[in-house]
Amino acid sequence: MNSQDYMNRESEYGAHNYHPLPVVLEKGEGVYVWDVEGKKYFDFLSAYSAVNQGHCHPKIIAAMTEQAQKLTLTSRAFYNDVLGEFEEYVTKYFGYDKVLPMNTGAEADETALKLARKWAYEKKGVPENEAKIIVCENNFHGRTITIISMSTDPDAYKGFGPYTPGFITVPYNNIDALKKELKDPNIAAFLVEPIQGEAGVYVPDDGYLKKAYDLCKEKNVLFIADEVQTGIARTGKLLACDHENVRPDILILGKALSGGVMPVSAVLADDDIMLVIKPGEHGSTFGGNPVAGKVAIAALEVIKEEKLAENAERLGKIFREELRKIDSEMVELVRGKGLLNAMIIKPRNGKEAWDVCLKLRDNGLLAKPTHGHIIRFAPPLVINEDQIREAANIIKETILSF
Repeated sequence: MNSQDYMNRESEYGAHNYHPLPVVLEKGEGVYVWDVEGKKYFDFLSAYSAVNQGHCHPKIIAAMTEQAQKLTLTSRAFYNDVLGEFEEYVTKYFGYDKVLPMNTGAEADETALKLARKWAYEKKGVPENEAKIIVCENNFHGRTITIISMSTDPDAYKGFGPYTPGFITVPYNNIDALKKELKDPNIAAFLVEPIQGEAGVYVPDDGYLKKAYDLCKEKNVLFIADEVQTGIARTGKLLACDHENVRPDILILGKALSGGVMPVSAVLADDDIMLVIKPGEHGSTFGGNPVAGKVAIAALEVIKEEKLAENAERLGKIFREELRKIDSEMVELVRGKGLLNAMIIKPRNGKEAWDVCLKLRDNGLLAKPTHGHIIRFAPPLVINEDQIREAANIIKETILSF
């Protein structure tokens, strides 16, 4: 079978809920992937930052394989010998009392929302069913019915109503708007992405997160950080919130928590918040399974051992510097933090961001547009300086070819 055969088969038997770049991958190692014809590419999407540690990292694969041969799943009906080890490791790693393990980022977000509401009723004294959660315009927290109810993207919510109530939307990076809504005594939490990844790597002003956090503390409102995409060293610190020394009341993690080998997510909080949920009130059959626990420990060890946050910080600056040198009317703006970056494309001669990504593919680099005119560049954090400069040259030559 060739690439077209594989794409045709997906189209015939799978739901049409994605529009992938036309390339069929069969192998990955480090910063590279190979298609079914054997062509090699730089991966500059990293599965939306799930593969921060690089494709098929040997340490993570070894941990997964070893545990998979012993015990894969018990459910939470019984104890297993790995869950406590993972819970101790991850809480000490990020500095929280407790962790609630789940599978996907959306599940972790839903968990945080439930925690915030329960906390509001039990600890803050908000009347039952009246808790509200403030969210930001252009947010992306997943695709469940409740999460799309807080979305401002018509592609995400249109046609899926009725919507879950209880959310108030404010402009991102706007402290005054947040301050105004926080006057409501029934506000339980403020849910925010430290950098809006899906919106096109929108980086807020310096100080925004700290000011928002301080306002929340003043009003006894929980500050919830969705670090599913920005966390685990992607932005040049372990967490994007670390750039402003903000410690979220509830921290949401996913994606790179497993190094991209399986779905693993987690919600971290201290006892005062986490222990409002009692047995039977929340759970997951696969959440916290033994394989996930061993994989997550290995994935987090790789981040520290290979100093991937420091690498992302250093190489991100070089990468943005190189992209900003590109002399083309097509490049409207380059922005980002660490190795989470974006290029805003101004259409030229009828060619748009999608066309640029197709040409990048032809030239050996894979990236994907978001919102039609923005290209995200987020390579695995194991990339080295020679590779980042080579990739920047591919991007430069591709843009200039238009």
